[in-house]
Amino acid sequence: MSQTLHTQDQTANPAPLGLLGFGMTTVLLNLHNAGITELSSMILAMGIFYGGIAQVIAGLLEWKKGNTFGTVAFTSYGMFWLTLVALLILPKLGLAEASSINSMTAYLTMWGIFTAFLFVGTLKLNKATQFIFGSLTILFALLALGDYTGSSVIKQIAGIEGIICGASAIYAAMAQILNEMYGKEVMPLG
Repeated sequence: MSQTLHTQDQTANPAPLGLLGFGMTTVLLNLHNAGITELSSMILAMGIFYGGIAQVIAGLLEWKKGNTFGTVAFTSYGMFWLTLVALLILPKLGLAEASSINSMTAYLTMWGIFTAFLFVGTLKLNKATQFIFGSLTILFALLALGDYTGSSVIKQIAGIEGIICGASAIYAAMAQILNEMYGKEVMPLG
């Protein structure tokens, strides 16, 4: 007679880490896009370490939990931040030519298309996650359009929209943390 051992997953939820890495870095970069702050080492460091590496770690932890959506989203957006920082610093280090307007437009458009497909997946999830991915799809479209046209007004609008997008991810992360800590819905996710 064989017995089956059933174990309960006791690992922590990695989503708040990924959402905070994404959300905080997105807010900070978009403060620059909105014309409020300069593009400094603070934003680049956040892009490498919290937006980049922390999200990749969250994605790998989602893989361990068997969450394909979380794995793809967090790992991909972590790599987005790392590639974005590389696009900014490689030319300054003399290691590559600066990206043209057309190549940056293509880069941002591809990320927008990817995000739009993930947004469709969020329609099976809570409203907070739908808002994050919906607003991120719009952000990538605005950023691509801003680069393509060279319009500072579109870039500033993108910055404001990006602050809202990043703040929504911070909210979702804090809601998951506090709801778990208190064992009830303290902050609704919809």
